[in-house]
Amino acid sequence: MSRVWFITGASRGLGRAFTEAALQAGDRVIGAARNVEPLADLVRRFPDNLVTLPLDVTDRAAVFAGVDRAAAAFGRLDIVVNNAGVMLLGMLEEATEEQIRAHFDVNLFGAVWVTQAVLPHLRSQGSGRILQVTTMGTGGGFPMVGLYAAGKSALDSVSEAVAGEAAQFGIKLTIVQMGGYDTGLFTTGTTMTAPAPHYQELRDKLIEMWGDDAGPAPETAAPVIMELVDLPEPPLRLIVGAASYDMVQQDLQDRVAKYRAWEDLSRRAPG
Repeated sequence: MSRVWFITGASRGLGRAFTEAALQAGDRVIGAARNVEPLADLVRRFPDNLVTLPLDVTDRAAVFAGVDRAAAAFGRLDIVVNNAGVMLLGMLEEATEEQIRAHFDVNLFGAVWVTQAVLPHLRSQGSGRILQVTTMGTGGGFPMVGLYAAGKSALDSVSEAVAGEAAQFGIKLTIVQMGGYDTGLFTTGTTMTAPAPHYQELRDKLIEMWGDDAGPAPETAAPVIMELVDLPEPPLRLIVGAASYDMVQQDLQDRVAKYRAWEDLSRRAPG
């Protein structure tokens, strides 16, 4: 039997790549996005297997209604991919309250609303997969992308809790920590802060360090996701990207070394 996917942020980047891979595998997909027009070509290619759903994940009531419509479209939900996301790029001091709240509304609360909405459907079935798309950078903050990492780190933590809560109902959750892919996140999906002159030197160094390489095409990550959802016992966390895996391993080693350097001071308190 073909599986039924519900994918947010399905109109571009990783969401589009996962949507197309699922359809090519013979599965059915409800593709949700604020603007579903970019999915028109896939609707023409897969008219019986793709349903598009205009959805703003920051609207909790709309999310619950949309998930109900998605479950009714093909009679069930098997794989839920929380992929919708945006980027807030800039120093913390530069970011406005409106920018910060809007950012977390999408990257954290949007994913939380979708997770809350799909859990009753998956629980009643006694099965289902949830893929929470975060980032390999959730282990800590980095200049200019600290708020992005913060939202994804929070989603990491709450998702790990949900995995433990939902396992008793046959629901399996994986935190998919994506590496850098050419998804358009740093262009169409980015809100820029107004640059403050006192951060210009650091900003220039970061831009030079990052360079112009946008990363591999998102389609190159799709086979890993297709293999992941076939695993009978999937991992709780999965880094997607060879270069990113190496970077995370090095970062973990560096963090342990820094903790150990201050072990004596840590152990002076009894807690």
